[in-house]
Amino acid sequence: QVQLVESGGGLVQAGGSLRLSCAASGNPIDVAGWYRQTPGKQRELVATITRGSVTNYAEAVKGRFTISRDNTKDTIYLQMNSLKPEDTGVYYCKAVRRWVRNEYWGQGTQVTVSS
Repeated sequence: QVQLVESGGGLVQAGGSLRLSCAASGNPIDVAGWYRQTPGKQRELVATITRGSVTNYAEAVKGRFTISRDNTKDTIYLQMNSLKPEDTGVYYCKAVRRWVRNEYWGQGTQVTVSS
């Protein structure tokens, strides 16, 4: 089992910044990522990062968001800059357990960007 706990969400004005954290415990993780969901829409990928820190971003966040990780702490970060109202949503962390390859989701953290 892997437990994922997200933190760092909140309310921010457009143009502001937030940093999300996702702390994994229980077993080591491999590839991980951030996804977001807004009412009436499917959950969408925001960014992913491999254990070797190879990253991938959705077009909508390229140049504004940065995903990173600390493998010694099994923690994933999402630095979000130049936030826009359309970035509003519940942000979820997903991780794949190392070697076993099961996928796990966190409980989500709300990000609200006001205009």
